[in-house]
Amino acid sequence: MKKIRIGSGAGYAGDRIEPAVELMEKGNLDYIIFECLAERTIAIGQKDKLADPTKGYNQLLEARMNKILKLAKENHIKVITNMGSANPLAAMNKTVEIAKSLGVTGLKIAAVTGDDILPQIDQYYDNSVLELDCKLGDIKDSLLSTNVYLGCDGILEALENGADIVITGRVSDPALSIAPLVHEFGWNTNDNPDQMGQAVLVGHLLECAGQVTGGYYADPGFKDVPDLDRLGFPLIEIDETGHFTVSKVEGSGGLVCEDTCKEQMIYEIHNPEAYLTPDAIADFSHVTFTQQGKDIVAAANATSHGKPETLKVSIGYRDCFIGEGEISYGGPNSMARAQLAADIIEKRLKLIGCDMEEFRVDYIGFNSLYKDKISSQYAPDVFPEIRLRVSGRTKDKENATLIANEVEALYTNGPAGGAGATKKVSEVVSICSIFVPRDIVDIQVSYQEV
Repeated sequence: MKKIRIGSGAGYAGDRIEPAVELMEKGNLDYIIFECLAERTIAIGQKDKLADPTKGYNQLLEARMNKILKLAKENHIKVITNMGSANPLAAMNKTVEIAKSLGVTGLKIAAVTGDDILPQIDQYYDNSVLELDCKLGDIKDSLLSTNVYLGCDGILEALENGADIVITGRVSDPALSIAPLVHEFGWNTNDNPDQMGQAVLVGHLLECAGQVTGGYYADPGFKDVPDLDRLGFPLIEIDETGHFTVSKVEGSGGLVCEDTCKEQMIYEIHNPEAYLTPDAIADFSHVTFTQQGKDIVAAANATSHGKPETLKVSIGYRDCFIGEGEISYGGPNSMARAQLAADIIEKRLKLIGCDMEEFRVDYIGFNSLYKDKISSQYAPDVFPEIRLRVSGRTKDKENATLIANEVEALYTNGPAGGAGATKKVSEVVSICSIFVPRDIVDIQVSYQEV
């Protein structure tokens, strides 16, 4: 029975590279995926592209390709990645350039485009925004990026045309793994709900890389994970029936067990019975995980319920500015001094007329995560140190700068013993969503060879 092995080389934009190299050297892989797009990442890539038309792809693409192209060629491993971000064509060009510089030949490199619908987004200004109480047209002047979550179709076309490296923009995370399964096994994405359910599960377990091998699972004394400094990334071996196991390279750090798989399965899905992806509406409600050996877990019983009628569009827009500053107080009475500092800042900002939409005070080490409703139940009476963080949301950079500057001024104008002051002003790119008909997407696949 035919089997293939797919490894995960990255689970987010800035992930480390060593586990991917280890997988490519020792994992006997057929494919490796690099999942590098979070919700805001492509909007940030679009900002880079606006500044320089040759940019807009993942900022670690060059470093990764320098490490993996020779391994891909030598070990006959196909690479599938969304590192193209806002500019897959530029990412393909850069990959070709790197391959030539390394002396790597005999590779066909593909770029999948069609997810960017900014030129026709005005057709959907009347669509309601999921996360905001408005129509899309109400924020049209702030739009940075509008990218449809594509399914596996473009990647599949590239593989069927012999591509060795496939670089996409916005696709669903599972699509990176679904495409090679459909390609290798001839699965029909419309006819077999169990195969497609398992395919989505494969992609979902692999998409965050080290999370399923214990990276997001570890909790010392409760859920111990060995050698996290050498965390190994996951690989899945799957056969043409859809049966598969999750494992990692022997000798690597981390852990693959039923619980790491369960935690990853329910990560970032709104409904286990109806997890919407472009390729299938997956149903994970009857999935079972069975430990079959050390760091080997079998997964079964995922299914699906057809395809969604619409596709989600991830929309990046210029939202606001955040001005923030931090300063530390230590020793006896540190909390009282930090509270006095916060009071000074709030009064100063009113005095100078700072225009804010939102103002926040955090005492890091006391309530910066949970605020007072939870933190006060656990707080000691005396704090050895407190780090004060003051932040404000504004519509413009000038007012955000006022907030940051006032925190720094506490050095000589605030309570005793303030130290380690920092300040920062950031433009915030936010994300919202609409749905559009499936048939508006025009997927294109471009190729280069070295």
